[in-house]
Amino acid sequence: MKRFLPLARQLARRYQRAEEPLDDLVQVASLGLLKAIDRFDTSREVAFSSYAVPTILGELKRHFRDKTWAVRVPRDLQELALKVERAVGELSRDLHRPPSVDEISRHVGAGAEQVLEALEAGGAYRASSLQAPRLAEDEGGETLGDAVGGDDRGFGLAEDRATLDRLLRGIGPREREVLRLRFVEDMTQAEIGELIGVSQMQVSRIIRQSLARLRSVAGEG
Repeated sequence: MKRFLPLARQLARRYQRAEEPLDDLVQVASLGLLKAIDRFDTSREVAFSSYAVPTILGELKRHFRDKTWAVRVPRDLQELALKVERAVGELSRDLHRPPSVDEISRHVGAGAEQVLEALEAGGAYRASSLQAPRLAEDEGGETLGDAVGGDDRGFGLAEDRATLDRLLRGIGPREREVLRLRFVEDMTQAEIGELIGVSQMQVSRIIRQSLARLRSVAGEG
């Protein structure tokens, strides 16, 4: 096995990236080498290295596909995203500038839309903690979580107010005033009756009929 460990390391280095330690990839590649040794049929007239390389690469791809993605992404898209990522690095070095989508597309043999989808899927490779600082140099300051929006009760209140205004147009001015005095000004029925010159019983009837009308209008809406 020692004889082929440099091969495993070389293949692991091909998949190295900043967020994935090389030592971890070498371990994965070494596992693939062990599997190749166990499965290799010495009776076949094939060089061991020709059999080991695809086995090791398969183990590395499986590692990235199943163990390192923060968000679940279809396997074929995962593999294309990794291929596109490598292509971007290679083309950037060759061209001395970021490659275009068409250039990446030709390099990996995929359509432009597939490349764009793969580039977007690449964002699912690593998730950022909500406790991480928004700016790299801003340790201890505002975090990503601080930038996440929450429920704004103002929208709900505005919607409720608009709905109530629509419903109140279904009753008369007198009924609207009685409801305002009772539920906004928090006056008693007796106080309302004295204010508008009717009995407490009549106020109670106005409130009851007005609420029934509002329910009816709401049901029609």
